[in-house]
Amino acid sequence: MSESVSSAGDFISEIVRADNAAGTYSGRVQTRFPPEPNGYLHIGHAKAITVDFDIAKNFGGICNLRFDDTNPETEETEYVESIIADVRWLGFEPAHVLYASDYFDQLYEWAELLITTGKAYVDDQDGETISAQRGGYGKPGIDSPYRNRTPDENLELFRRMKAGEFADGTRVLRAKIDMNAENMQLRDPVLYRIRRGHHHRTQDRWVIYPTYDWAHGQSDAIEGVTHSLCTLEFVSHRPLYDWCLAQLPLPYEQPRQIEFARLELNNTVTSKRRLARLVNDGIVDGWDDPRMPTLSGLRRRGYPASAIVAFCRDMGVSKTNSRQALEELESYVRRHLNKTAQRRMAVLRPLRLTITNWPAGQVEYFEVMNNPENPGDGTRRVAFSGELYIERDDFAVSAPPKFYRLSIGREVRLRGAYFVTATEVVTDGDGQVVEVLASYDPQTRGGDAPDGRKVKSTMHWVSRPHAVAASVALYDRLFVTALPGETTGEPLDDLNPNSRELLSGCQLEAALTEAKPGEAVQFERLGYFAADPDQPMHFHRTVGLRDEWAAIQKRKG
Repeated sequence: MSESVSSAGDFISEIVRADNAAGTYSGRVQTRFPPEPNGYLHIGHAKAITVDFDIAKNFGGICNLRFDDTNPETEETEYVESIIADVRWLGFEPAHVLYASDYFDQLYEWAELLITTGKAYVDDQDGETISAQRGGYGKPGIDSPYRNRTPDENLELFRRMKAGEFADGTRVLRAKIDMNAENMQLRDPVLYRIRRGHHHRTQDRWVIYPTYDWAHGQSDAIEGVTHSLCTLEFVSHRPLYDWCLAQLPLPYEQPRQIEFARLELNNTVTSKRRLARLVNDGIVDGWDDPRMPTLSGLRRRGYPASAIVAFCRDMGVSKTNSRQALEELESYVRRHLNKTAQRRMAVLRPLRLTITNWPAGQVEYFEVMNNPENPGDGTRRVAFSGELYIERDDFAVSAPPKFYRLSIGREVRLRGAYFVTATEVVTDGDGQVVEVLASYDPQTRGGDAPDGRKVKSTMHWVSRPHAVAASVALYDRLFVTALPGETTGEPLDDLNPNSRELLSGCQLEAALTEAKPGEAVQFERLGYFAADPDQPMHFHRTVGLRDEWAAIQKRKG
């Protein structure tokens, strides 16, 4: 993983480098990550965060975290706190944590300046009427009947809006630009609206709130942002961004807005509205449900922050939106965990295996490497006895074709221990196998036969007297289609009803009682699993061992 996004080949770096060469901002570089605190951050935000902070770092500048908190109806302190935690979890430290609400007085003062210079007016029409009068592409807009109010009349009405004399939705302040502009954003956009929602910071002081288009660029200017990095959906907003700033006496040079492609993944949605619906309708267990694409969900599932950042950096920046395969992100996660995760043995669907010729009461211990990829992680002692658990799927009474695991009369290797051969089974009243009886070869301690004979399968196991019980959650894609909603138009129609399987009664190696909350470990042969941060002895499968992305690339090749 590179330490920061490339400063040589991407178009944003080229723009910043050219500005520095021209002395546009006196060599100063300042960016910001500006989320609205109306939900939890998701994987798409990780890309924006990485770009914002890396560009600043690469050019010796700073990056702030600024909350665009201009909508009191949807914003909460909970979201603010989660966003700060997520940014820091990814490994980035903002130079300052700021809020657009800190600038409400300045934004209001500048709005009055627009009014007095004849560039803004109060409109008494409702939102539906205003939207209809804007026209459409190739269709001219219709002037509001209130567009030619005098500055004095507009100023009086705007101050009365601020004083709370009018009901919500009865009046707005609009910029006076061009109702026939080809860019729809310039057709007299709304700058202020009346809303009496309780604000998480300013409480009930304000009843009018600036729109995104009025607050965003001006907040950039107040803070001294040089390069305002946005995703591509804001391309059409750039002329309005520039128009608003051009009308005002700015404390710094006018910032430059630059747009880049956002990160989208297959089998995933990142719409905050739809993610909120998943939470509010009880489809998932909160914003940090491990099936969610939120950073808190990915963290709970065991995704390393370093893998997410490396993935975002290697995606680079482009000017064209595209969707990435979820398997590719998982490949990054798998590679990072392969280097760092401790290896442990766990049996998720246990079946009893009893070695009939094992000395009664005997317990042996094997020294097993914690991580073959990192010898510095040392070894641990693993208990072995004549009473074991194996995976139910690792046994068949009669082996079907290409089944090389344990079956009657077949010899297999128990990982790091001995060769065993199944001899008979014990069944319950329904004829289901509940126990396998086997014999072992004492000469094969450590998993190798002195006569050189080979076996076709090595299986993991857990000693029954030393096992600890646990529960495990297995995950599939949250959506069954690569592009949710492609057919019906509603992504939630494509939800996977089998996106999670909960297993109880799993039997784990005792060392897993020492797993720290959130720590990811490898269950040998099964995948990577993370210890739940709140529920003891509950594990979430992070990713499987099979690198599906590598297989996809191999097929393409």
